[in-house]
Amino acid sequence: MIVLAIGIASVRAQTLDGAIDMHAHSYPDGVARSIDAVDLAKLAKSRGMRALVLKNHYEPTASLAYVVRKEVPGIEVFGGISLDLTVGGVNPAAVEWMTKGKGGYGKVVWLPTYDSENQAGRSGRPFSPVVRNGVVTPEVSQVIAIAAKNNLVLETGHSSPAEALIIIREAKRQGVQNVMVTHAMSGSVNMSIADMQEAAKMGAYLELAFVRAGSDAAEAYVKAIRAVGPEFIVLSSDLGQANNPLHPGGLLAMYQYLASQGIPITGIDRMAKVNPAKLLGLK
Repeated sequence: MIVLAIGIASVRAQTLDGAIDMHAHSYPDGVARSIDAVDLAKLAKSRGMRALVLKNHYEPTASLAYVVRKEVPGIEVFGGISLDLTVGGVNPAAVEWMTKGKGGYGKVVWLPTYDSENQAGRSGRPFSPVVRNGVVTPEVSQVIAIAAKNNLVLETGHSSPAEALIIIREAKRQGVQNVMVTHAMSGSVNMSIADMQEAAKMGAYLELAFVRAGSDAAEAYVKAIRAVGPEFIVLSSDLGQANNPLHPGGLLAMYQYLASQGIPITGIDRMAKVNPAKLLGLK
């Protein structure tokens, strides 16, 4: 009975105060979204969240972050660039240009997502490769160098687990401080716990994005968190789809589910607040 009471108290104690979403989709976009970036920032701020990173698969979001900050003061908003074919694929010049934006709000580089070889290659679509013959491509190496020089967060996008580990190894060799495997357990990436442990050993973070409480995926998250450790994990939403909860609600549901499964509040705070703040250089 005492254990049950402690578990219920832990669930109720979960809040969004200080939470950071490193993976937030919104309008403007070329696909259907549930909310625009300004309204999302207002909503997140009203729920006590500290920061958002705006994500778009096909266009950079650093300039959008600048505008949203002007419209919604009081919450940190960042953007980045996803190196899919609409920006020229793995395009070092596009990354370099992002770093020059006013305010320095372009913080994240995602290697190819929808146009990755791992994803697009399965259906025969054109793709932007990241690894050839066991080493990163020259273009990826250049992007890594830019990330190291500008202290950007380098994410692996929808690269395969094997590709992601090669990318992490090279990024660390070149001195990138902040590397993260994008939604590591999603269907498009599907890292095993052993892969995740290997990535963490090299100093990378593993992103876990919203899944519904009680699903097989949610149960797998609990196992992964226990095996890898909260110090290497970031909880993000990857929300913005019309048929899913809005970002704050999805995040809170995820935190509460993890608490109900015995993940300590300190661990959830580490994954939801401390680790993403470190990635973004927030004190």
